[in-house]
Amino acid sequence: MLHLTLRQLKVFESVARNLSYSGAANELHLTQPAVSMQIKQLEDNINLPLFEQLGKRIFLTEAGQELYQYSRAISQQLADLEVALDELKGMERGKLNISVVTTANYFAPHLLAKFCQRYTGVTVSLNVSNRETVLKQLSDNLIDLAIMGQPPDHLDIDSQSFMENPLVVVAPPNHPLCKEKNIAVKRLASEIFLVRESGSGTRSAMERFFAAHEIKINKGMETDTTEAIKQAVQAGMGLGIMSRHTVELELETERLKILDIQNFPIMRYWHVVNRKNKRLSNVANTFRDFLLREAEALMHESKT
Repeated sequence: MLHLTLRQLKVFESVARNLSYSGAANELHLTQPAVSMQIKQLEDNINLPLFEQLGKRIFLTEAGQELYQYSRAISQQLADLEVALDELKGMERGKLNISVVTTANYFAPHLLAKFCQRYTGVTVSLNVSNRETVLKQLSDNLIDLAIMGQPPDHLDIDSQSFMENPLVVVAPPNHPLCKEKNIAVKRLASEIFLVRESGSGTRSAMERFFAAHEIKINKGMETDTTEAIKQAVQAGMGLGIMSRHTVELELETERLKILDIQNFPIMRYWHVVNRKNKRLSNVANTFRDFLLREAEALMHESKT
């Protein structure tokens, strides 16, 4: 008879998913020795090795692969149980587990604050990561909802757009183009652009736009943070294309200017996303409906 604990299975599932003891320790807020001890106890209980180490990397054994499938199923059943119990409590209590891409972090906390003011018993776990990490969290069923730009086609997800996301060209206030109006797109071919990392939704939209206009852009610095691009544009290192939501403060303080370029802004949309067929809690469903009904109006109110 197996003598397994839910704690052991949770630790094992994290190590198996990350293929890393240190990664599991960070995710579960444990020390690495504590993670190793749980795995050792689990292996002793089933009398089979679950991992093997080749060089500096670890891999699942055949027994580990089998247990991983069952541990994921058990984790999903426990998550469904938590959702069912939350539904019995109604909206008086509950937890919302949400991730947003880095560019959405400029407005998401404002919307979450409005939601929590209305539903005071709700607690929120907010993770801010790049697009690739958020997609992995969705794939691994670690979050209820995600907020991002254009969702991918290859994942089995449901998505709904809830707010416009205009992409604009920004420059330092002393840039010569700031004095001009209705600038032809081809004029941008001579400029240097500071860009997000490959795979970023903003960068993909920018590259599609210039390809459609048969313009090859000059790429300068590449970075995985919007803040770095804003600072570099202010320093005169080049132009940037980014969501208007991310530069509101810089526009108000006149540290950045939006250039008047033909065919801009590039209009995209923010989407609220969840795994298809995932059983969402009352809290998650209510927050999704809140975004679809009120996000656009609330963001407009915050600017007036």
